[in-house]
Amino acid sequence: MAPVIFLLFLLLSVAPGSMSLDMKPKKSALHQLTKSLLRNYRKGVRPVRNWTQSTMVYIDFITQSILEVDGKNQKMTLSVWYRQIWNDEFLVWDPAEFDGINEISLSFDVIWVPDIIISEFVDVGSSPDMPYVYVNSSGMIKNYRPIQVVSACSLEIYAFPFDRQNCTLTFRSWLHTVNEVNLTLWRSLEDVANDKSAFMNEGEWELISVPSRYEQLHLDSRDYAQIQFNVVIRRRPLLYVVSLLIPSLFLMIVDVMSFYLPANSGTRITFKTSILLGYTLFRVNISNELPATAIKTPLIGVFFAVCMALLVLSLAKSILIVKLLYHSEKPVKDMSVSACLLDKYGSYSQSIKDGGGQSRGYQFEVSPKVEMTPSSGELSKNILLEKILREIVALKHYLEQIDDAGSMTVEWLALCYKLDKFLFRLYLFILAVYISVLCSLWVIWSSP
Repeated sequence: MAPVIFLLFLLLSVAPGSMSLDMKPKKSALHQLTKSLLRNYRKGVRPVRNWTQSTMVYIDFITQSILEVDGKNQKMTLSVWYRQIWNDEFLVWDPAEFDGINEISLSFDVIWVPDIIISEFVDVGSSPDMPYVYVNSSGMIKNYRPIQVVSACSLEIYAFPFDRQNCTLTFRSWLHTVNEVNLTLWRSLEDVANDKSAFMNEGEWELISVPSRYEQLHLDSRDYAQIQFNVVIRRRPLLYVVSLLIPSLFLMIVDVMSFYLPANSGTRITFKTSILLGYTLFRVNISNELPATAIKTPLIGVFFAVCMALLVLSLAKSILIVKLLYHSEKPVKDMSVSACLLDKYGSYSQSIKDGGGQSRGYQFEVSPKVEMTPSSGELSKNILLEKILREIVALKHYLEQIDDAGSMTVEWLALCYKLDKFLFRLYLFILAVYISVLCSLWVIWSSP
């Protein structure tokens, strides 16, 4: 009995261990495949069995959005979908040996990756980290990832807000020559240029096309393969036309209408001064909306500066006209009746004595002297009549002088009004020609 109990005890003590051995998980086919591929893999070696054969890297480029166009620093930020495909001869397997697995994902850090860079790259963008790539059984590796590119770009802001930009992104290998790493497009040139399926088309910029070309860069007696993508974009001008150009044109139209105010009143000068101050405030408020560039001033900036100069010229013209008008009226207004009488009395009384009572417009006939001795009463009466006659002649001359001054004032006013009309037409002509030239340029630039 004792031996039986001992055997049962041994069986019970050994059975749990054997069961635990049988319950250990078997390694999956994916784990075995990954381990098999990376067992003797060297990521620092270009994955070709014949070292004279170049590694062909396929590149695809899809523009997603335009994030920023910085005219002052001459750089552009855009978001793109970037696809990079190449063949690794050391990552090949038979799917039948690994449960039919045809494609796996491997870490980006454990395999060889071509050193493709963007030549115009100037800053690190906020690109998401994508640590894996896809590898299929034939050794084809697919590296798909979104990237945010901050690249240097020669931006031409002169035609703002009707400007069109052409920014270049050049992909090439940093170290490998064309005999080691060669580049080509994954899709055709037409498909890459006209692909707008992923572009977010509701922003300020409109994507026109993305033409590309392949070329070889000769540097230090070596040839490097590179593919150049030209991102051609155009600004949508409606926002800037409504917020910048139309208010400016309205102020200029109001300034032109102010010429119909009376020229001999201060209302026109006050009104034009208010327009000039309002336009200055408008310029200050829109200064942040204009693109800043260190190369040349945008045409719209020149437009605003010329408009302000025209407003100043219009104000100066009105001041000149008012000055001429009041300059002609002042001598007449300052001259009193008594001053004119005292100034002209002696000369005209003398002319009566010398000329026998003749004056302009009237002739006074004096009867011939009679050789008789007048009485004292008649003598005093003659002296009184002579004084009255002198006063009447002086008063008549003063009234004629006032009439002459009034006619001269009327003629001077007519001349000033004609000058005002001429300057207004000249101002209107300059303004019309200037606006027509600008509008023609902007229409040409905004055409497809």
